[in-house]
Amino acid sequence: MYTAGSKKHNCHCKYTANPISLNDLDLTLLSLILLNCCSLSSNEGTLISDLREFKNNFLSHNTDGAISETEYSTLWTDLTSYVLQLDPSKQNDLVIIQNRPLDESLCQYYVTSLLDVHVILEKIDTKIDATSAEIRTTIANSNTEVMETIGAKTFELLATMGINNVVLMAKIEEVLQNMICQRCKRNIHDQGFIHCNETTEAVKPNVSKVVSTVISILLSIHFLEKQEGLLQPYKLGQSLFTLHHHVDLTSVVGENVLGEVSNIVMMEDGRLVICLPHQDTLLIYYTDGSQVNRIDVQGVPWCVTAVNNFTVAVTLVRSNCIEIYDINNKLKLKSISISAPGMWWWSDITTINSKLVVEDDDRLLIIDHQTREAVQTIQTDCFPYRLHGSGDRIFYCDEFCKYNNKLYWYHYTDDSHHNLSLPSPPWRMTTLRDGSLYVVCEDGSVQHVSSDGKQYTTATTKELKTLSWICLSYNSKQRKLVTISNLSGKLNVLYEN
Repeated sequence: MYTAGSKKHNCHCKYTANPISLNDLDLTLLSLILLNCCSLSSNEGTLISDLREFKNNFLSHNTDGAISETEYSTLWTDLTSYVLQLDPSKQNDLVIIQNRPLDESLCQYYVTSLLDVHVILEKIDTKIDATSAEIRTTIANSNTEVMETIGAKTFELLATMGINNVVLMAKIEEVLQNMICQRCKRNIHDQGFIHCNETTEAVKPNVSKVVSTVISILLSIHFLEKQEGLLQPYKLGQSLFTLHHHVDLTSVVGENVLGEVSNIVMMEDGRLVICLPHQDTLLIYYTDGSQVNRIDVQGVPWCVTAVNNFTVAVTLVRSNCIEIYDINNKLKLKSISISAPGMWWWSDITTINSKLVVEDDDRLLIIDHQTREAVQTIQTDCFPYRLHGSGDRIFYCDEFCKYNNKLYWYHYTDDSHHNLSLPSPPWRMTTLRDGSLYVVCEDGSVQHVSSDGKQYTTATTKELKTLSWICLSYNSKQRKLVTISNLSGKLNVLYEN
């Protein structure tokens, strides 16, 4: 920070201050300056000391060069909390940091780790060499014997990589035969997989291609297992859920549960965020009732949607503002003012492609919550109401729904509009794991609408047969459906069968 001059005595005039910026100071020096030279509250001092300790424990003095997944989850939660308590405006910076690409230091670490992988690749290369030699000695025999040799050596190859599970091999065979499209099969063939009538030279493909192919297959299996429900669409109307338990909200929101609740969303971790407009409150509730938190809202919350795992966006009654809240730290992160006359009384909100969607008279507005600007305007054939985003589609009904039985949706990818006439005006909707929808109609019925929006059948799940004027939300990760009905006045938690 200073440069010493030529004067012999040690007076302060011997030293000249250097032109430095904050970026020139490391975290240790910054923390010392803050703790010893600035007026801080006791809480701020504690937070700064803890952040410095995190830096020492997990970065500067970390001899392993890594931390466990559990450590990371806990550490990131604490870091986020501490930083936002010191400066709530850093929310976007934290998101960017968490999703940043590899920087130089990370690349160097991964290169070091890959040196260990190289040892395994050399073993694979040696095994392939041996396999080629054995196949060459048997190539004069029948194709059956050749294929038996290849099959045996394939097991040995996978064993070298630590993959020797018979069930896994069966799954790979199933993927190759039934679940991979013809184009993918050609790609796999081009990368080195052998047919019995190929020449001996084709037996030894490039090592990197073998490894990438095997990894691709394993990732395909993992993806297909995760998306199994999407590969097998639900039969419309079939019983998909079973009531697991009720949650009594009366002690939290009062006797008139339905009158107090205007909207609800289930987060990825299973937490429920509930709008209580008469109490100017967001209620954060676990489906098992284990914990209840509140966020006081400066206004009347009407509708809520998830932005990410810990952030929600909320519209307010008689306001054209969108409020963004961190539900982990119970902080308001920002307020977005929208020039939309149709939002003055109340407005629904949803999310699509990481953007917010709100209604405005006869149009939909796409809002980038990072820049706080409307990036697209979509004209509609009615006054859109009860918005629900799913994939690249925005579903809605007519605000004057008593006179209109149509379910509308806008297809974001091809900029097209569609609708489906239902037996009764639609009121609420949520998307299921296969892309189909549950739509609650004004007559109390729940219609199960196909993922392409062309067909529907009344849902047969016992607890869903009659649900009028209802709030509901489904989360595919949790595989749970929650509802609040005016029949019971309770929150119902249903698990997917």
